[in-house]
Amino acid sequence: MIFHKALVREFASTALATFFVLLGITLTTQLVKLLGQAATGLITSTGVMALLGLTVVNYLAVLLSLTTFISVLLTLTRSYRDSEMVVWFASGVGLTRWVRPVLFFSVPLVLVIGTLSLVLSPWAVSRSEDVRRIMDSRDDVSAIVPGVFRESNRAERVYFVEEIAESENMVANVFVSSNQHQKLGVMVARRGYQETAPNGDRFLVLLNGRRYEGTPGTPEYRVYEFERYAMRVDIGAAAARAPTTKTSSTLDLVQAPDARNLAELSWRVGLPVSALVLSLLAVPLSFVNPRAGRSMNLVLALLIYMTYNNLLSVTQAWIAQSRVSFTAGLAVHLLMLVVLALMFYRRAMPFSFRRRAR
Repeated sequence: MIFHKALVREFASTALATFFVLLGITLTTQLVKLLGQAATGLITSTGVMALLGLTVVNYLAVLLSLTTFISVLLTLTRSYRDSEMVVWFASGVGLTRWVRPVLFFSVPLVLVIGTLSLVLSPWAVSRSEDVRRIMDSRDDVSAIVPGVFRESNRAERVYFVEEIAESENMVANVFVSSNQHQKLGVMVARRGYQETAPNGDRFLVLLNGRRYEGTPGTPEYRVYEFERYAMRVDIGAAAARAPTTKTSSTLDLVQAPDARNLAELSWRVGLPVSALVLSLLAVPLSFVNPRAGRSMNLVLALLIYMTYNNLLSVTQAWIAQSRVSFTAGLAVHLLMLVVLALMFYRRAMPFSFRRRAR
């Protein structure tokens, strides 16, 4: 049918624009967050893009779910505002006839959301944890950021450099404070560089500097001048992080159905199901009443979306606390299906009454 093809085409164009807007917002916020971590030395500058890509993959399921709902809602709302819906209703096309093109558009997206939620998102979170663990195992010198005081892994030293020349492996204006054998030592040097011994040990070599050594609380300090001073740099061990439900694969969650795993499984299954229900809810929610204002339906749609998402989060927490079972958690989707049926009944009744009156 003509309206079927035109509607699906408009759904696709609106979804494309909406998705790129949401993706741009997500990329910007996550990039700012990761750059802040890189500025403090928590992650490396080379790891920012890797973590950004993995974070976006993790958020894709939510972004596509919201895109599906918004694209259907905006498209049908525009049809109401431009009086196109009135023409279709007058031509005998009822409200329920819009379900088929909406499903034709949303079902492929729901399948993609299900694949992302059940397979790719856990993989992205797991890989992100691996990248962070590798960066945590850096040596003390590699974690130094110019202009920032950095504590060593064992909390025995504090490093500060003013400038780093990465191409020459050279640092300028170095400050190192160490506390060993109950003695405080402070070293300052104009230059320094990192050196690797034949046995694999790494050293920070300071050139043309001074060392101040003494016991805190006493006036007895010694000052040493040196042309070359090498100190061994500790290499951090890659601490294994305990696996979480977010990093576990869906198959592992099914094979170990405890409360926490079932809670995570309910969230992963709930994302594609909620996307399908929301796309159908957008059909009656798109109704625009000229007397009530053109934005009232958008406000109502926003409230329903937030309520649905909050109910899924609350249900996930209750399942993790063993307050409700996994099956009982599916009641949220059944509740929204009841709301969907009531809204369709309310919007479709006036048109059926008009036909009978004629």
